[in-house]
Amino acid sequence: MNIPTNQRILAALFLCSSTPDLLLDALKPEWSDKVLLPVEEKWAIAEGKNGVSNIFPWSELLSAGLDHLQFCKSLLIQPDLFLRIRPGKTEQVQLKLQQAGIIFSRPDATCIALDNRTKIDELIILDKEAVVQDYNSQKVGDFLSLLPVQNKRRVWDCCAASGGKSIMAVDMLGDIKLTVSDLRESILINLRKRFATAGIKEYKSFVSDLSVKRLPESDDKFDIVIADVPCSGSGTWGRTPEQLFYFKEEMVEQYARLQKQIMSNVLHHVSPGGYILYITCSVFKAENEEVVNWYLKQNQLNLIKMELLKGYSFKADTMFAALMQKPL
Repeated sequence: MNIPTNQRILAALFLCSSTPDLLLDALKPEWSDKVLLPVEEKWAIAEGKNGVSNIFPWSELLSAGLDHLQFCKSLLIQPDLFLRIRPGKTEQVQLKLQQAGIIFSRPDATCIALDNRTKIDELIILDKEAVVQDYNSQKVGDFLSLLPVQNKRRVWDCCAASGGKSIMAVDMLGDIKLTVSDLRESILINLRKRFATAGIKEYKSFVSDLSVKRLPESDDKFDIVIADVPCSGSGTWGRTPEQLFYFKEEMVEQYARLQKQIMSNVLHHVSPGGYILYITCSVFKAENEEVVNWYLKQNQLNLIKMELLKGYSFKADTMFAALMQKPL
């Protein structure tokens, strides 16, 4: 929008509001009674000519199957807050929410959706009773459910961050031998705190920059590698619109190169017949199916499942996941 900053802020408030707003009523009363209009109509009122599809101008770079217009609209809607209920905690979590008068829905058996403004940490013991985890981040767990049942699997969450995928792996796969790593020690400190609350005591953790080299323990092999790799985060820009504002197109290829480096170094540590779960929260095909297709071609892996998990139908993030198997 080629308008002054104060007018841009008002336009953003108008476009993102779904209920009457006192500030808008005071500063732009002619817009205040129009907040319930469809977003295309509101965009025309606020901007005058360019369509809502200009919010995200890189339509030709999108992963296959993503509706460009629906994705653009979703960037004007704050996603919901999602909880993944941990095993055996369904009744107590639901009861706590009901007693507090919190309105929620159940998209899945273990998933709860709430208004993003809910002060959930005042109601639920997070990481012990339920984990804050986006709906499609939880749906990535469906890929783990495709694996045959086996005890004592060696699982490596190689870009573990704060450990959400690791906690989900423990809940879904049961008796596993867990290893976690990430780029910086400060990241793992938060992970260890979460694991303590979650009751996860037996695991290995270490710092490793997988964009540079393999693990120092070169002979370590794993049955499952979870690679939630660094990415543009474009599937989460509804939560972080400032990332969209500062984004440059050349960053896509930079991330794709980084992802290929990480995945190349990871493969050495996958046992024969083992699995690699590749995950991004990106909508760009260069970070998603193009990386996977390159990886499959380079290493002759078997593709089990690949899917773009669209968030705009659920007020959730958009994610991508691919499950691959290393030949015996």
